[in-house]
Amino acid sequence: MWLFLVFITLVFGVLAGLYAWTVYQKLEESQIGHPRVAELSEIIHGGAMAFLKKEYSWLAPFVGVVAVLLVAALGLGAAFAFVLGALCSATAGWIGMYVATNSNGRTTYAALSAMPAETQSAKKAKKSAAVDLEKSEAAAEPEAPAETESKGGLLTAAGNALEVAFSGGSIVGMVVVGLGLIGLAVSYLFLNDVTALTAFGMGASSIALFARVGGGIYTKAADVGADLVGKVEAGIPEDDPRNPAVIADNVGDNVGDIAGMGADLFESYVNSILAAMAIGAVYTFTPGIADSQLGLWGIGFPLFLAAWGVFSSIVGCMMISQKAPYASTVRSIIGKLPGMNSVVKRIEDGDAAFALRTGTFVAGGLMIAGTFILSILFFFSNSINVFLSVTSGVLAGIIIGIVTEIYTSGDYKFVKSVAASSDTGAATVILSGLSLGMMSTGIPVLLICLSTLISYYLAGMFGVAVAAVGMLSITGISLSVDAYGPIADNAGGIAEMSELPEGVRKITDHLDAIGNTTAAMGKGLAIGSAALTALALFVAYSQAAKIDKIDIMNPYVIVGLLIGGMLPFIFCSLSIDAVSKAAGSMIEEVRRQFHEIPGIMEGTGRPEYEKCVAISTHAALTQMIVPGVMAIIVPVLVGFILGKEALGGLLGGSIVTGVMMALFMANSGGAWDNAKKYIEEGHFNGKGSPNHAAAVVGDTVGDPFKDTAGPALNILIKLMTVVALVLAPLF
Repeated sequence: MWLFLVFITLVFGVLAGLYAWTVYQKLEESQIGHPRVAELSEIIHGGAMAFLKKEYSWLAPFVGVVAVLLVAALGLGAAFAFVLGALCSATAGWIGMYVATNSNGRTTYAALSAMPAETQSAKKAKKSAAVDLEKSEAAAEPEAPAETESKGGLLTAAGNALEVAFSGGSIVGMVVVGLGLIGLAVSYLFLNDVTALTAFGMGASSIALFARVGGGIYTKAADVGADLVGKVEAGIPEDDPRNPAVIADNVGDNVGDIAGMGADLFESYVNSILAAMAIGAVYTFTPGIADSQLGLWGIGFPLFLAAWGVFSSIVGCMMISQKAPYASTVRSIIGKLPGMNSVVKRIEDGDAAFALRTGTFVAGGLMIAGTFILSILFFFSNSINVFLSVTSGVLAGIIIGIVTEIYTSGDYKFVKSVAASSDTGAATVILSGLSLGMMSTGIPVLLICLSTLISYYLAGMFGVAVAAVGMLSITGISLSVDAYGPIADNAGGIAEMSELPEGVRKITDHLDAIGNTTAAMGKGLAIGSAALTALALFVAYSQAAKIDKIDIMNPYVIVGLLIGGMLPFIFCSLSIDAVSKAAGSMIEEVRRQFHEIPGIMEGTGRPEYEKCVAISTHAALTQMIVPGVMAIIVPVLVGFILGKEALGGLLGGSIVTGVMMALFMANSGGAWDNAKKYIEEGHFNGKGSPNHAAAVVGDTVGDPFKDTAGPALNILIKLMTVVALVLAPLF
């Protein structure tokens, strides 16, 4: 039976990989016919891959040391799973970075190609310095793009660009779930032990935390420096090539939002599955299958859920992008369903936001239908209970995403209120954003509580665990939608630096704005799933450590609770302070270049981009160490010094404050970002006004909130819990 589980898991993991490879082959067929766009894309690609290579060279000794310690403490099996988890997480980030940085320029050119011929060669009136690190001759007049392709492509300019950007994003998403399932299958094949298998999640979480923190420091140091000096002080547009930090900023978008996010979602995905497997292996239904432990049935169900999620995600991706294999067949089938013909037509007409949402909803609907069938096959009389538990997680995740959109999208009153506060300066922008973030924790937390209680009532802690799997079951398409956003953002930067017509930037900005909203929704979903996964891992730890209850009257437990509650604050402090210091160095460097390099503002002097890249790189690599190591060392010290009950208290405290802080920071940051964009659209006096300057300040405060500390908190609480679970036999 267990070999059959391994086989099915491997098959669907390979299926995800084959889908990604097929889309990549089609993406490679799209050539960049504009030399400046091609050059800039290559520069960003080279800078991003160089940073990732350096980051991984720093992390390799850490992985080696931990592996040796695990061999000594728990044996070769745990060390093997840990190393494999780390390798799979790093590979997911590497492939994601490689694909994204090869998609950005293609997205720019797709937007340009779809524009009317008479506007394609139009130049902006302003002069700017050429971003020429080696080949100034590449700034030649652009070639005339080929006629707009209509075969297999969406029909508008935005649709063409969406097609390319989403293709890149879908490769990232499918690689993450494919590697996750393949890694779990291989680990299970060699170990045949769910307890030892949890070390795979520990390896994945370790790399993900460093990647998230390091990537977040890199990108936000560059972003803050570029915005405050370029936009506010110098009054030049975003991504203007006269800004010395512009290359570091665009490289950072990929380092943080692609490699970091890919590793982040990889560890979320595998840890939710592992938590459900660990609980399912020993869980007993009352009444259940002859009142016996679920055993392989409990282990197999999460794996089959994840496998069906791969299939559902692939179908959802086919709804969005016709670069996907068999996309036309899928659309034809779905279009024949009652009321769906108009839906398919609207997608093909190039409505980007509608396409992304529809694809996600189709994947979610398929997932719920498949879950119902799997529940019957696995649990017989308890099938409805398990099905409703999973569904509660899926629905809670969707609603959390919708609530997040309402709080962070410029289409709703909350962001408009933050934008309106710019009338009275940066201080009120910051205050209104902080208030919004705090208030936004309410509904998501209540939804998490409701899902927890419903799933627990229906199927005990196994129900809670599979609810988390349900939330992340369609990670393939959720991450595809998330990853497309940074690609569109990079495409806009390349358009600006290439001096393409304003219409190209409007297209990429439109796609980027949609991407910001979908990313915010994804972050809300990630936080909700992190809470349920951490709770399930916590229960698995209690089982492994043979703890019947956590007594809050025990002073050791109280101490553990307080330490655990403190850790997310210390972690955020270290992360934000790292961004602040690095951004300060970046600001000083950009100011120096503006003052000392002759002709930089006139477009005749070349900025020293490489110095800004060096600042971000050094800050990211040196400042990521302490927060990352802290997450591993503190649970170990508390477990050995204060005992396993105190460690249980620490985990509980970190879950409570970590979830609150993550929600607060993600939503505040998202609201500040979109308030700035709302003003840039022409509201409240528009670009260049005092309102805009105030909103930019708010956005720079929000940058480390939403892209460095906030998302890393999800990993922090799970990493500490999985470390405790792996080492439970030692305490």
